[in-house]
Amino acid sequence: MNILLLGKNGQVGWELQRSLAPLGQLIALDRHPVDGLSGDLSDLDGLRATIRQVRPDIIVNAAAYTAVDKAETETELADRVNGQATQVLAEEAATLGAWLVHYSTDYVFSGQGSTAWKETDAVAPVNHYGASKLAGEQAIIDSGCKHLIFRTSWVYGARGNNFAKTMLRLAKDRESLNVIADQIGAPTGADLIADVTALALGQALQRPELAGLYHLAAGGEISWHGYASHVIAFAKANGEELAVTSINPIDTTAYPTPARRPLNSRLNTQKLRANFSLHLPDWQSGVTRMLMEVLNK
Repeated sequence: MNILLLGKNGQVGWELQRSLAPLGQLIALDRHPVDGLSGDLSDLDGLRATIRQVRPDIIVNAAAYTAVDKAETETELADRVNGQATQVLAEEAATLGAWLVHYSTDYVFSGQGSTAWKETDAVAPVNHYGASKLAGEQAIIDSGCKHLIFRTSWVYGARGNNFAKTMLRLAKDRESLNVIADQIGAPTGADLIADVTALALGQALQRPELAGLYHLAAGGEISWHGYASHVIAFAKANGEELAVTSINPIDTTAYPTPARRPLNSRLNTQKLRANFSLHLPDWQSGVTRMLMEVLNK
Protein backbone atom coordinates (compact mmCIF):
# COMPACT_ATOMS: atom_id res chain seq x y z
CA MET A 1 0.00 0.00 0.00
CA ASN A 2 1.40 3.39 -1.02
CA ILE A 3 0.93 6.31 1.36
CA LEU A 4 1.71 9.87 0.23
CA LEU A 5 2.35 12.22 3.16
CA LEU A 6 2.46 15.98 2.55
CA GLY A 7 3.94 18.40 5.07
CA LYS A 8 6.40 15.88 6.51
CA ASN A 9 8.39 18.46 8.50
CA GLY A 10 5.51 20.19 10.25
CA GLN A 11 4.62 19.33 13.83
CA VAL A 12 1.95 16.80 12.86
CA GLY A 13 3.73 15.66 9.71
CA TRP A 14 6.89 14.84 11.64
CA GLU A 15 4.93 12.54 13.99
CA LEU A 16 2.97 11.03 11.08
CA GLN A 17 6.21 9.79 9.54
CA ARG A 18 6.48 7.56 12.60
CA SER A 19 2.84 6.54 13.06
CA LEU A 20 2.03 5.81 9.40
CA ALA A 21 5.18 3.77 8.66
CA PRO A 22 3.66 0.41 9.74
CA LEU A 23 0.66 0.87 7.41
CA GLY A 24 2.52 0.77 4.10
CA GLN A 25 5.21 2.20 1.85
CA LEU A 26 5.50 5.83 2.93
CA ILE A 27 6.48 8.61 0.52
CA ALA A 28 6.91 11.75 2.62
CA LEU A 29 7.29 15.17 1.01
CA ASP A 30 7.71 18.77 2.04
CA ARG A 31 7.54 21.84 -0.21
CA HIS A 32 10.96 21.14 -1.76
CA PRO A 33 10.87 18.84 -4.82
CA VAL A 34 12.52 15.42 -4.53
CA ASP A 35 13.07 13.18 -7.58
CA GLY A 36 10.57 15.23 -9.54
CA LEU A 37 7.89 14.94 -6.84
CA SER A 38 6.44 18.17 -5.44
CA GLY A 39 4.73 18.53 -2.07
CA ASP A 40 4.33 22.29 -2.47
CA LEU A 41 0.63 23.05 -1.97
CA SER A 42 1.01 26.44 -3.64
CA ASP A 43 2.01 24.66 -6.89
CA LEU A 44 -1.31 23.16 -7.95
CA ASP A 45 -0.08 21.69 -11.23
CA GLY A 46 2.98 20.15 -9.59
CA LEU A 47 0.81 18.71 -6.85
CA ARG A 48 -1.57 17.11 -9.33
CA ALA A 49 1.33 15.70 -11.39
CA THR A 50 2.93 14.24 -8.24
CA ILE A 51 -0.23 12.38 -7.24
CA ARG A 52 -0.66 11.01 -10.75
CA GLN A 53 2.94 9.78 -10.72
CA VAL A 54 2.82 8.20 -7.24
CA ARG A 55 -0.74 6.83 -7.54
CA PRO A 56 -1.10 6.49 -3.76
CA ASP A 57 -3.70 4.38 -1.99
CA ILE A 58 -3.77 6.94 0.81
CA ILE A 59 -3.01 10.68 0.76
CA VAL A 60 -2.36 12.30 4.14
CA ASN A 61 -2.26 16.08 4.00
CA ALA A 62 -0.48 17.54 7.00
CA ALA A 63 0.56 20.68 5.09
CA ALA A 64 -1.33 23.96 5.36
CA TYR A 65 -1.07 27.73 5.39
CA THR A 66 -1.18 28.40 9.14
CA ALA A 67 -0.06 32.05 9.54
CA VAL A 68 -3.39 33.18 11.00
CA ASP A 69 -2.66 36.90 11.11
CA LYS A 70 -0.87 37.05 7.74
CA ALA A 71 -3.86 35.28 6.15
CA GLU A 72 -5.82 38.51 6.59
CA THR A 73 -3.62 40.12 3.90
CA GLU A 74 -2.19 37.08 2.08
CA THR A 75 -5.70 35.94 1.26
CA GLU A 76 -4.86 34.57 -2.19
CA LEU A 77 -2.04 32.36 -0.90
CA ALA A 78 -4.11 31.11 2.03
CA ASP A 79 -6.98 30.26 -0.32
CA ARG A 80 -4.69 28.47 -2.76
CA VAL A 81 -2.93 26.34 -0.13
CA ASN A 82 -5.85 25.61 2.20
CA GLY A 83 -8.68 25.59 -0.33
CA GLN A 84 -7.66 25.03 -3.94
CA ALA A 85 -4.80 22.60 -3.21
CA THR A 86 -7.10 20.56 -1.00
CA GLN A 87 -9.58 20.44 -3.88
CA VAL A 88 -6.81 19.08 -6.14
CA LEU A 89 -6.01 16.38 -3.56
CA ALA A 90 -9.67 15.46 -3.26
CA GLU A 91 -10.27 15.30 -7.01
CA GLU A 92 -7.21 13.12 -7.56
CA ALA A 93 -8.11 10.88 -4.61
CA ALA A 94 -11.62 10.42 -6.02
CA THR A 95 -10.19 9.48 -9.44
CA LEU A 96 -7.80 6.95 -7.91
CA GLY A 97 -10.28 5.58 -5.39
CA ALA A 98 -7.76 6.57 -2.73
CA TRP A 99 -8.37 7.70 0.84
CA LEU A 100 -7.66 11.33 1.75
CA VAL A 101 -6.80 12.26 5.33
CA HIS A 102 -6.90 15.98 6.06
CA TYR A 103 -6.63 18.26 9.09
CA SER A 104 -8.81 21.24 9.81
CA THR A 105 -9.46 23.57 12.72
CA ASP A 106 -11.94 24.83 15.30
CA TYR A 107 -11.50 28.20 13.54
CA VAL A 108 -14.30 27.17 11.16
CA PHE A 109 -16.70 28.03 14.02
CA SER A 110 -17.78 31.39 15.43
CA GLY A 111 -15.92 30.85 18.70
CA GLN A 112 -18.90 32.00 20.74
CA GLY A 113 -20.53 30.36 23.75
CA SER A 114 -19.04 27.79 26.12
CA THR A 115 -20.35 24.49 24.70
CA ALA A 116 -17.90 22.16 22.96
CA TRP A 117 -18.46 22.23 19.19
CA LYS A 118 -19.96 19.17 17.50
CA GLU A 119 -19.31 18.16 13.89
CA THR A 120 -22.91 19.03 13.04
CA ASP A 121 -22.81 22.59 14.45
CA ALA A 122 -23.16 25.52 12.08
CA VAL A 123 -19.88 26.95 10.78
CA ALA A 124 -19.10 30.68 10.82
CA PRO A 125 -15.38 31.48 10.59
CA VAL A 126 -14.23 34.67 12.35
CA ASN A 127 -11.11 35.17 10.22
CA HIS A 128 -9.76 34.41 6.75
CA TYR A 129 -7.64 31.50 7.91
CA GLY A 130 -10.78 29.77 9.20
CA ALA A 131 -12.62 30.55 5.96
CA SER A 132 -9.80 29.07 3.87
CA LYS A 133 -9.73 25.90 5.96
CA LEU A 134 -13.51 25.58 5.68
CA ALA A 135 -13.21 25.83 1.89
CA GLY A 136 -10.81 22.88 1.98
CA GLU A 137 -13.21 20.80 4.06
CA GLN A 138 -16.09 21.51 1.69
CA ALA A 139 -13.98 20.68 -1.37
CA ILE A 140 -13.21 17.25 0.07
CA ILE A 141 -16.82 16.51 0.92
CA ASP A 142 -18.04 17.76 -2.47
CA SER A 143 -15.52 15.56 -4.32
CA GLY A 144 -17.08 12.35 -3.03
CA CYS A 145 -13.66 10.84 -2.23
CA LYS A 146 -13.18 8.50 0.71
CA HIS A 147 -11.96 10.78 3.46
CA LEU A 148 -11.17 11.38 7.09
CA ILE A 149 -11.17 15.04 8.11
CA PHE A 150 -9.91 15.76 11.62
CA ARG A 151 -10.68 19.17 13.09
CA THR A 152 -8.27 19.91 15.92
CA SER A 153 -7.07 22.88 17.96
CA TRP A 154 -4.20 24.27 20.03
CA VAL A 155 -1.71 21.87 18.42
CA TYR A 156 1.80 21.64 19.82
CA GLY A 157 4.84 19.42 19.35
CA ALA A 158 8.13 18.98 21.16
CA ARG A 159 9.81 19.70 17.84
CA GLY A 160 9.71 23.28 16.60
CA ASN A 161 8.17 26.31 18.28
CA ASN A 162 5.15 26.12 20.54
CA PHE A 163 3.33 28.15 23.19
CA ALA A 164 4.95 26.36 26.13
CA LYS A 165 8.46 26.98 24.81
CA THR A 166 7.63 30.65 24.28
CA MET A 167 6.35 30.98 27.85
CA LEU A 168 9.47 29.31 29.25
CA ARG A 169 11.74 31.56 27.20
CA LEU A 170 9.95 34.71 28.37
CA ALA A 171 9.81 33.47 31.97
CA LYS A 172 13.62 33.33 32.12
CA ASP A 173 13.96 37.07 31.52
CA ARG A 174 10.74 38.65 32.78
CA GLU A 175 9.32 38.88 36.29
CA SER A 176 5.79 39.37 35.00
CA LEU A 177 3.85 37.85 32.10
CA ASN A 178 0.44 38.84 30.71
CA VAL A 179 -1.47 35.90 29.19
CA ILE A 180 -4.94 35.72 27.66
CA ALA A 181 -7.47 34.11 29.98
CA ASP A 182 -10.76 34.27 28.06
CA GLN A 183 -9.89 31.86 25.21
CA ILE A 184 -10.62 28.25 26.17
CA GLY A 185 -9.43 25.05 24.48
CA ALA A 186 -7.41 21.87 24.97
CA PRO A 187 -3.69 21.73 24.13
CA THR A 188 -3.38 18.76 21.77
CA GLY A 189 -0.10 17.03 21.01
CA ALA A 190 1.02 16.36 17.44
CA ASP A 191 1.99 12.86 18.61
CA LEU A 192 -1.57 12.18 19.79
CA ILE A 193 -3.00 13.46 16.48
CA ALA A 194 -0.62 11.22 14.52
CA ASP A 195 -1.35 8.13 16.61
CA VAL A 196 -5.12 8.62 16.40
CA THR A 197 -4.79 9.16 12.64
CA ALA A 198 -3.02 5.82 12.18
CA LEU A 199 -5.48 3.96 14.41
CA ALA A 200 -8.53 5.50 12.72
CA LEU A 201 -7.13 4.96 9.24
CA GLY A 202 -6.41 1.30 9.98
CA GLN A 203 -10.05 0.79 10.99
CA ALA A 204 -11.48 2.87 8.13
CA LEU A 205 -9.60 0.79 5.55
CA GLN A 206 -11.54 -2.22 6.84
CA ARG A 207 -14.81 -0.35 7.38
CA PRO A 208 -15.24 2.42 4.76
CA GLU A 209 -18.51 3.48 6.41
CA LEU A 210 -16.32 5.17 9.08
CA ALA A 211 -15.32 7.84 6.56
CA GLY A 212 -16.26 11.40 7.47
CA LEU A 213 -15.57 14.46 9.59
CA TYR A 214 -14.33 14.15 13.17
CA HIS A 215 -13.24 16.37 16.03
CA LEU A 216 -9.90 15.40 17.55
CA ALA A 217 -8.52 17.08 20.67
CA ALA A 218 -7.11 16.06 24.02
CA GLY A 219 -9.47 15.74 26.98
CA GLY A 220 -10.26 18.58 29.37
CA GLU A 221 -10.08 22.32 28.84
CA ILE A 222 -7.95 25.26 29.94
CA SER A 223 -7.31 28.92 29.11
CA TRP A 224 -4.00 30.13 27.69
CA HIS A 225 -3.37 31.70 31.10
CA GLY A 226 -4.02 28.38 32.83
CA TYR A 227 -1.83 26.61 30.29
CA ALA A 228 1.04 29.05 30.89
CA SER A 229 0.65 28.72 34.67
CA HIS A 230 0.78 24.92 34.38
CA VAL A 231 3.91 25.02 32.20
CA ILE A 232 5.81 27.42 34.45
CA ALA A 233 4.82 25.62 37.66
CA PHE A 234 6.00 22.33 36.15
CA ALA A 235 9.29 23.85 35.03
CA LYS A 236 9.97 25.35 38.45
CA ALA A 237 9.11 22.05 40.16
CA ASN A 238 11.68 20.39 37.90
CA GLY A 239 14.51 22.70 38.80
CA GLU A 240 14.31 25.37 36.08
CA GLU A 241 15.54 28.78 37.24
CA LEU A 242 12.95 31.30 36.07
CA ALA A 243 12.70 35.02 36.78
CA VAL A 244 8.91 35.17 36.52
CA THR A 245 6.96 35.71 39.76
CA SER A 246 3.53 36.68 38.39
CA ILE A 247 1.38 35.51 35.48
CA ASN A 248 -1.42 38.00 34.94
CA PRO A 249 -4.71 37.09 33.23
CA ILE A 250 -5.81 39.49 30.48
CA ASP A 251 -8.74 39.61 28.05
CA THR A 252 -8.36 39.04 24.32
CA THR A 253 -9.36 42.68 23.78
CA ALA A 254 -6.17 43.77 25.61
CA TYR A 255 -4.03 42.01 23.00
CA PRO A 256 -5.35 43.02 19.56
CA THR A 257 -4.21 41.02 16.52
CA PRO A 258 -4.90 41.44 12.77
CA ALA A 259 -7.09 38.30 12.80
CA ARG A 260 -9.87 37.75 15.31
CA ARG A 261 -9.44 34.73 17.56
CA PRO A 262 -12.30 32.48 18.76
CA LEU A 263 -12.93 32.57 22.50
CA ASN A 264 -14.41 29.07 22.51
CA SER A 265 -12.11 26.47 20.94
CA ARG A 266 -13.64 23.49 22.75
CA LEU A 267 -14.26 20.46 20.50
CA ASN A 268 -16.70 17.66 21.30
CA THR A 269 -14.87 14.40 20.49
CA GLN A 270 -17.69 11.96 21.28
CA LYS A 271 -18.17 10.89 17.64
CA LEU A 272 -14.48 10.05 17.20
CA ARG A 273 -14.23 8.16 20.48
CA ALA A 274 -17.40 6.17 19.84
CA ASN A 275 -16.80 5.28 16.19
CA PHE A 276 -13.20 4.19 16.64
CA SER A 277 -13.35 2.99 20.28
CA LEU A 278 -10.60 5.43 21.24
CA HIS A 279 -9.59 7.02 24.52
CA LEU A 280 -8.33 10.61 24.35
CA PRO A 281 -6.13 11.45 27.37
CA ASP A 282 -6.40 14.73 29.26
CA TRP A 283 -4.28 17.54 27.89
CA GLN A 284 -1.99 17.52 30.95
CA SER A 285 -0.50 14.11 30.16
CA GLY A 286 0.68 15.11 26.69
CA VAL A 287 1.96 18.51 27.85
CA THR A 288 3.92 16.81 30.65
CA ARG A 289 5.61 14.47 28.16
CA MET A 290 6.45 17.38 25.89
CA LEU A 291 7.87 19.42 28.77
CA MET A 292 10.00 16.52 29.96
CA GLU A 293 11.46 16.34 26.47
CA VAL A 294 11.94 20.11 26.17
CA LEU A 295 13.53 20.40 29.61
CA ASN A 296 15.63 17.25 29.05
CA LYS A 297 14.55 15.78 32.37
